[in-house]
Formats: sequence, structure tokens, C-alpha cells
Amino acid sequence: MTIATLTRRIAAVALVGAAAALAGPAAAQDDPRIQELRDQGFARIAIANEPPFTQVNPDGTVTGAAPDVAREVFKRMGIDDVVASISEYGAMIPGLQAGRFDAVTAGLFMRPERCAAVAYSEPVLCDAEAFAVKAGNPLGLETFADIAAHPTATIGAPGGGTEERLALEAGVPRDRVIVVPDGQSGINMLQDGRIDVYSLPVLSISDLLKRAEDANLAMVAPVADAPVYCDGAAFRRQDTALRDEYDRILAEMKESGEFAAIIEPYGFSAAAAMSTSREKLCAGG
Repeated sequence: MTIATLTRRIAAVALVGAAAALAGPAAAQDDPRIQELRDQGFARIAIANEPPFTQVNPDGTVTGAAPDVAREVFKRMGIDDVVASISEYGAMIPGLQAGRFDAVTAGLFMRPERCAAVAYSEPVLCDAEAFAVKAGNPLGLETFADIAAHPTATIGAPGGGTEERLALEAGVPRDRVIVVPDGQSGINMLQDGRIDVYSLPVLSISDLLKRAEDANLAMVAPVADAPVYCDGAAFRRQDTALRDEYDRILAEMKESGEFAAIIEPYGFSAAAAMSTSREKLCAGG
């Protein structure tokens, strides 16, 4: 093979590679599902009203780290805004599959079984688990196993959420795992003595206790027998082109520092989200 021929072949391969690189985003931009959302003018998202992950303000506007990231990513796709619906965690994936939402952006932590049901983006928000307890932690409950071992201790947790599953897997009897509709209800139930522990991620419990301004409450964090989790935006399995375009824009924002500028004021770590991957989290790692 002559040098001239080799040079031509290298150039041809480079051109094919460049064309493929250009075709990826272009193909995603032309995806019918993305165009449908552009025409709709907004993306319907499911949230849990669990600050600082998600929050509905008194005037009805939606904020929180997850919706703020989603709003910016969708805007860069040409989708003007997001419209949020509050949902229990256990109802989010069925609602997504039924077409009631276009995405879930709600601190829906990645787990293998969830990854089999939805198309997750790359990681967005990472956090550990925490307990809200009475000051002094009178029952000495520092782990889910402690709650299971105690003869009467009860724990409040979101229905269908990670904390409910962790409690049940640790051996807490079903009748001592109390489904709580929202964070404020959980704090109220703890204050009233209807539950002994209320469990949510560290940042959520921290926010609730800050707003409660109750010296009779305290936080246990991180919970020693619970892993650190990360969420991602969740899409229907068939919406992979939409998910891939979301990932592409999210990666650009992570690289530029814009991602950190959105989530870090809420207390989340951009470095934590960038230190892992969907592949690892969905494998249970």
C-alpha cells in the first residue's frame, strides 16, 4: 500500500467518524418524541414535593434541584418549560409507563429493578439516608436493623420509596413501617409520637428539621446500613432518543460547570454525580 493510498484511507475513516458524530445529536433533535414535546410547549414531570430535591412553592411554581436541572435541559432541547404533578414514589413509574408524565425528576434513586422498568439518564442528584428522631434519640435507633430489632419501634417513610424498601428488607414488620404522604406529615407524626423515626435522604431531613425549628427533634445521619444513592431523570423505555438527548445536554452542563451552579446551592455535590454512572448504579454498584 502506498503512502498516498494509506493517507486517503485514513482521511476517509476520519470523515465517516466525523459524520457519525454529527449524526448522533442531529438524529436525536429530529426524533418525533422530542418534536412532540416542542409542539406541546412543555414536558410533564412527576415530583414528590420533597425539598431540596423537589419543591412546590405557595404560588404553585415548581423548584428544587431536580426540576431546575430538568427545566434547563428541556429548554436547551427547545421545550419551553416543565409542568409538575406531585406523586407518591410508588406511583411514579406506573404513571410514566401509562403516559401521564413525560419524565420523572424527583429523587427517584436508581435501583436495578427500576432500571429494568424505565430509561434513566446519567446521575443527577446523590445523597445518603437519614433518620429524624426525638432529641437524644431515646430508643437508640441508628440503623434500619436497630428498628427491626426493637420490639415496638415504628418508622415513617414515603410509600414505594427507597426508605420503605430498606426498612422492610432490614426486617422491620410491615405493620411498623408507616406510609407517610409527605415530609411535613412525617415531621408532624414524629412530633405527635405516632412514629419513632422518620426516614428520608440527608438533605431532605435536614431541610425539614430546619423549617420545623423544634429543639425536641434531631437527625441521625448518615444511616450506617444504608447505601449512598443517586437519581436520574426517568423516561419511558421506548423514549431512548429523548433520554439520549437529555444525557448529551446534561453532559455538556456537567463539563461547563452549569450543572454544579444549579444543584450545589441546594446542598448537592456535582462531583458525587459525576463520580459514578447509570451503568454502575443500575448494576447495583
